Amino acid sequence: MAEGVLDLSVPRRVHVVGVGGAGMSAIAEVLAAMGHDVTGSDLKPSAGLERLEALGVAVTVGHAAANLGQAELLTRSTAVPDRNPECRAAAEAGIPVLSRADVLTAICAQRSTVAVAGTHGKTTTASMLALVLRQAGVRPSFIIGGDVNEIGTGAAWDSGDLLVVEADESDGTFVRLPRSAAVVTNVEPDHLDHHGGYRELLAAFRRFVEETGGPVIVGVDDPDGAHLVASTDAVGIGTAEGADWRITDVGEAWEGVRFTLTAPDGDRLPLSLPVPGLHNARNAACAAAISRLLGMPSDPIVEGLGNFGGVARRFEHRGSSGGVEFVDDYAHLPTEVRATIAAASSGSWRRLVAVFQPHRYSRTEALWSDFGTAFEGADRIYVTDVYPAGEAPRPGVSGQLIVDAVERAFPGTDIHYIQRREELVVALADDLVAGDLCLTMGAGDLTSVPDEVRGRLDG
Repeated sequence: MAEGVLDLSVPRRVHVVGVGGAGMSAIAEVLAAMGHDVTGSDLKPSAGLERLEALGVAVTVGHAAANLGQAELLTRSTAVPDRNPECRAAAEAGIPVLSRADVLTAICAQRSTVAVAGTHGKTTTASMLALVLRQAGVRPSFIIGGDVNEIGTGAAWDSGDLLVVEADESDGTFVRLPRSAAVVTNVEPDHLDHHGGYRELLAAFRRFVEETGGPVIVGVDDPDGAHLVASTDAVGIGTAEGADWRITDVGEAWEGVRFTLTAPDGDRLPLSLPVPGLHNARNAACAAAISRLLGMPSDPIVEGLGNFGGVARRFEHRGSSGGVEFVDDYAHLPTEVRATIAAASSGSWRRLVAVFQPHRYSRTEALWSDFGTAFEGADRIYVTDVYPAGEAPRPGVSGQLIVDAVERAFPGTDIHYIQRREELVVALADDLVAGDLCLTMGAGDLTSVPDEVRGRLDG
């Protein structure tokens, strides 16, 4: 056990504040499965709370000092402030108040951890890896930022020695995690407000690679990933010539993507995924390569990836109504939007109608111009106002900036800025006709829009 790391090898009474969020819910679920006495609270009811209650976790809606109960330590999400009454009560009672990163680090210290990092594709790659390892019969544990459709959850504590963790760079957590193997899917500018700049972010990724205690796979189809491989002992993977693990023979369709992955020793894995897009081929290649380096045979890799049906909010089919198909995706960065539209464009649609919700004022202010070419391939585009994610508004920063960038890059583009959610739902219901694909994208609350639009179309 590393010095200063919480020892979770003995039973603890842990209270989780903000337990309804995806990240904290996963932590609570794993802690309970490890045998700890877990309680939690959140501001409002949710499916996450219902799931935890079904697992025997005592949860409370609303925050009050009394919720702390007999807890010997408290952990909270980054969205929970010091003034929270439960945090204040814990501090006054001398009970340790720990971050999610603190507890996740302690969990990772209990197993041989495979950490999956990168700007894009972390959740999908980690999910693919967990599915492959389960197919191989090694009973992995996992903590992932989305529910794996085939498993029904994004968190599990099983009997095997391996733990798959989605390693988040947004607050620097990924560098802290004890890990015996790692993946870096790609490296692009994001979360620069935390790191202080892109140079500092690149340095953090370098540290992540260099301090991993075993094999590291890094995507080399972007320049900074390639540079990371060239300057460390990491192994490169991608479509680029010279990649140690090479992706070739890519065949894309709406129904999925197939490709060949060639290992450094010349061994060829024919892989076929039931999800579309070159970006998913890259994610699957990372999962396959690190699985091989962990000693997994080829058959469960091919079978596991062949059965991968996706992750919630990752190109998730949300049903159809009146001949209109609905797909929802977490894409919120320019590269992600571009890749998602490219995947969607492989289908035979009357129109591809893209709906985008910008995420965070700081991110929109930094990246709005890069969205100018990200929507190429969409026939009609709707942009909403910024989802703040707890940030205060910034003067002059709104969804209109993205509209302006698109119109500057492609004058005459069929693009519309609709700020209000209720107006957006009405506009989509009036606009969409049989044969259209409605593709919603964003990391905020846009995910419920397909259901709202379908309700109007069905009504």
